[in-house]
Amino acid sequence: MEDLLIVDDNEDIRTQLKWGLGSEYSVRMASDAQEAIKAFTESPAGIVLLDLGLPPDPDGVDEGFKCLDRMTASGPSTKVIVVTGRNEREHALRAIQAGAYDFYQKPIDLKELKIIISRAAHLNRLEAENRQLMHAAAEKRDGMAGMLGSCPAMQGVFETIRKISSSDVPVLIIGESGTGKELVARAIHENSPRHQKTFVAINCGAIPETLLEAELFGYEKGAYTGATAQTQGKVEYAHDGTLFLDEIAELTMPLQVKMLRFLQEKTIQRVGGRKDIEVNARIIAATNADIKKSIADNKFREDLYYRLGVITISLPPLRERGDDVVMLANYFLNKYSQDSRKKIKGFAADALNCIKNYEWPGNVRELENKVQRAVLMSDDKHVSIDDLGLAGSASSDSPKCLLTLKEAKERLEKQMLLEAQKRHDGNMTRISDELGVSRTTLYDIMKRHGLL
Repeated sequence: MEDLLIVDDNEDIRTQLKWGLGSEYSVRMASDAQEAIKAFTESPAGIVLLDLGLPPDPDGVDEGFKCLDRMTASGPSTKVIVVTGRNEREHALRAIQAGAYDFYQKPIDLKELKIIISRAAHLNRLEAENRQLMHAAAEKRDGMAGMLGSCPAMQGVFETIRKISSSDVPVLIIGESGTGKELVARAIHENSPRHQKTFVAINCGAIPETLLEAELFGYEKGAYTGATAQTQGKVEYAHDGTLFLDEIAELTMPLQVKMLRFLQEKTIQRVGGRKDIEVNARIIAATNADIKKSIADNKFREDLYYRLGVITISLPPLRERGDDVVMLANYFLNKYSQDSRKKIKGFAADALNCIKNYEWPGNVRELENKVQRAVLMSDDKHVSIDDLGLAGSASSDSPKCLLTLKEAKERLEKQMLLEAQKRHDGNMTRISDELGVSRTTLYDIMKRHGLL
């Protein structure tokens, strides 16, 4: 049973609520802020019904807000439902901004209140399941350079990393841009006997062709104009450590020959030099290109491919990782909410549905960027599609959020609610009259859209 703490100075109300809710929840009661804080500190409740007017100042709200602040600070997952007889709208808004889950005005309609509590309990269960899933994934990602993934494909990647890390065989990582190829390389390095040595990464596609050879192999003084001193390249810097060559397919044919020679003989020559320099470095390469097509098109040496790909790891795109996308989105949301000190509870229903259906051409990197943007842009407790920057992604010529008829209806419904709120300055009675729904139904709809 979900633990429910009722905080109210009125004994009759406490008794009635316990009678009405006791069969569905494990009910505890407190009559003032001090008693409530003591009970909550000893055993945090999943749900709290909190009256703002508490002794010694039952006509004010300070005691209630003191209690709310303490509870939201020490139990951030607790859903505090503020229940009060006061009609001041500013107190409701202040309570929500202070972290309350919801606001309910007396007199109490038990049926209506039960709906609100039931939703809070359901959300608690979902959040608990998500925390368990993230915890289980975190345990499995130990030593995985911060990667998260519970789908079979990613668990297979993690298992391969564990098996090959202790050896020195070259590894080729294949995957779309943004899937985490460098993280896989770092995980291999961190789990290897070389983990205390240097991890050197170089993007072969980001450096002009004329400079790449010197960047990789270094150069001797006077090798060319501007070479005023002997300089080591990335390969030498990786001695006794790991060299990660990202976008390996971008290497020119002459550089492919030099890389092949290094892999075969473990020696290099700097540009302008004649001396062989021994380098002991593990090589991990990565590409988002179709390497076999590059070989067929004579753009990549087949012998170099076989040298690099003793072990090949294929990373799945995010769109093929199932529920991982939701787990990752929640992970990034928690991370950036904490960084920005924002009390964001989660994603709105339509935003979460869009996250699931969007094709994510930029993969995990794009997802992280979108969630980080959403945290900065959101002014609500729940992140919306607009916050994510995905509202305009349904064009026919781009990866899209699949917009069903139900979703289109939801978006129109939310827009009408926002406009009605603005016209009537948040007056629930006038809004329900205009839209032709009961106050209970209106409350339910607004909650679903994250507008309360």
